[in-house]
Amino acid sequence: MNRSAFFQQLFDSIADRGRELVGRRPSNGDRSALGLSGQCRDLLTQTGEASAAALAQDVIRAYRDLDAGEQQRFFSFLANELSPDPAAVAVAAESYCRVPTVDSLAELIRVAEPPRQELFRRMNMASGGTATLVALRASLLDQLEEFPELRVVDNDLLHLFSSWFNRGFLTLERVDWRAPALLLEKLIEYEAVHAIQGWEDLRRRLAADRRCFAFFHPALPDEPLIFVEVALVKGMAASIQPLIASDDQPHDPATADAAIFYSISNCQKGLRGVSFGSFLIKQVAAELRDELPNLKTFATLSPVPGFRRWLAALRHNLPVPASVEPPIEAFGQTLARLDEVDRLPDPAPAEDLRRPVLALCAYYLLYAKRSDGLPDDAVARFHLGNGARLERANWLGDSSPKGLRQSAGIMVNYLYQLDQLERNHEAFVNRKQVVAARAVAQLAKAAPLLRPRP
Repeated sequence: MNRSAFFQQLFDSIADRGRELVGRRPSNGDRSALGLSGQCRDLLTQTGEASAAALAQDVIRAYRDLDAGEQQRFFSFLANELSPDPAAVAVAAESYCRVPTVDSLAELIRVAEPPRQELFRRMNMASGGTATLVALRASLLDQLEEFPELRVVDNDLLHLFSSWFNRGFLTLERVDWRAPALLLEKLIEYEAVHAIQGWEDLRRRLAADRRCFAFFHPALPDEPLIFVEVALVKGMAASIQPLIASDDQPHDPATADAAIFYSISNCQKGLRGVSFGSFLIKQVAAELRDELPNLKTFATLSPVPGFRRWLAALRHNLPVPASVEPPIEAFGQTLARLDEVDRLPDPAPAEDLRRPVLALCAYYLLYAKRSDGLPDDAVARFHLGNGARLERANWLGDSSPKGLRQSAGIMVNYLYQLDQLERNHEAFVNRKQVVAARAVAQLAKAAPLLRPRP
């Protein structure tokens, strides 16, 4: 019996015993948010662990039976009925300000915590509770744009998941062609960067000169959290097409001197925004180095998913005297040409755009920031936060329609120098410094019409 089945039976037996103790039968529920809300209130007031386990199992089953409309009503219940009492928070805050003792602080923390957080903790007691809560947040994320008031519920789930899914709980496993078919199917399903075109394509990505790793969490033993795909090659790769070509012949990994991380996929939508901690790539690199001491270079070949969006906003806002200088017409023509490249069967004729567009991309990666001072580009934030250095931008590194549409065909190498990761990471998180090769900084200075930064 695997561990997942063992713990499921264990929790089910505790829940069944809890029902016997309180004289409660398994609830079929009325498949409504109203009925589920009542069960949640019962769960929050239950003190015995066995009976709470039984109630938690009923709540989990009832939630899974809700349709989309009832889910939205249940989310509204969580947001409106299980929030902190403002009056109690005000009294506790005033008491702490007047007499800042350990006890008054503890009371303030107690009344300020939303009851729904305790509900989620108790739901997590049930077999399958973690998986259900992750699925619950995935559904919640789909509704935030239409119902922004539900963001308070999302904030609580994100807070809990950040503790439950930190890197200390994750395990790393290699995935090869001998892995269970279910896991291989998930690799095809969850691949988010470069789609896998069926089983033959997957077989090539798991060949001798390729590696794939998956991170797992003990509460979700059958569900990978992250897939990392690696190509073992000579030199730092500049183009994705050779790395994912299904007809390319495998090479002897002993002849490779570089490990190129070309796809990193987060598998669980419900864990979006949850940081699994820094240095995940370092853990994979350490595994590879132990297996293949001939590897000297560890780098990524990454898209720049925010680049075209940033360019479009820049173009829409022309002229902008604070950031753009004449001749505006030439700058606008450069951006307009990118639209033409999208429609070309072969983007090679646009070679004259190489220098200005690469410069714009370098500028974007170095200087385009969010309101919190971190880079605008999500992929850049991930790798820089993991301690990598922005090493090189590659023209037509991805000439696929998606690559042109998203990143103007550019792919970026982030270099993982294993003895520099901690230093780079600290510079990024503490000073928001983008650690970059000198060539990238020089390239950014050539960005057309954009004033160079000091």
